[in-house]
Amino acid sequence: MWSGSRLVFPCRASASSLAFLLPCFTCSTQLSFKSFLTRTALSPTAFTFLRMASSSSSSVTDGNDIDPPPPSSSNDAASATAAGPPTASSAIDFLTLCHSLKTTKRAGWVGRDVQNPESIADHMYRMGLMALITSDIPGIDRDKCVKMAIVHDIAEAIVGDITPSDGISKDEKSRREREALDHMCKLLGGGSRAKEIAELWMEYEENSSSEAKIVKDFDKVEMILQALEYENEQGVDLDEFFQSTSGKFQTDAGKAWASEIASRRRKR
Repeated sequence: MWSGSRLVFPCRASASSLAFLLPCFTCSTQLSFKSFLTRTALSPTAFTFLRMASSSSSSVTDGNDIDPPPPSSSNDAASATAAGPPTASSAIDFLTLCHSLKTTKRAGWVGRDVQNPESIADHMYRMGLMALITSDIPGIDRDKCVKMAIVHDIAEAIVGDITPSDGISKDEKSRREREALDHMCKLLGGGSRAKEIAELWMEYEENSSSEAKIVKDFDKVEMILQALEYENEQGVDLDEFFQSTSGKFQTDAGKAWASEIASRRRKR
């Protein structure tokens, strides 16, 4: 989320350079596994899975560096789009990759010494509940909001959280996440399910629909509700998260829920 001109990301980048190791990514800069291991804290399971995915589809130039493959052809893209539901194998590969969403802690809390902070998946799950229980709003597809909530941070399964302290621009962060999403959709086998995930993610990213606007509000609401809970439970001061979202809500539902949270915080 943005705070004025500053972006606040309550997630930790566990593998900021991981994008360059995946077979679908193209970049002139090649990173060695030795360099990668010294710069990341990826879990052994996730690292093993992604290393296998990379080595099976990439050429090794000097024993360390991995070259990305050439871009897929239009025929490949058409075949992926026309593919049916994911196979059992591709589904399990995809879900295994998504495991890191359950284990990656959100960095906004980690950086402020919150004990036992939530994971990315924790955050997305409660956003899904928000979309599920919100009142019916004319013109809003509630089921679509639930789906969007559970995929809006899905690319972080690969790139982790890229925070402002990493010195990476918003455009570069977006590029890496889009490439990560492309890899995940290909891993799923393409087809209608992958296409739906990609479209939901892009719609959210571009804030291009009424559903995207309300889900972006849920993203902020979930964050400040979690901040209030940590303040109450652990006695930490997380005022910056409330300040970063002040005046940023786009929908009546988001404004109402944020106002309720602020009211409860004042009454403590």
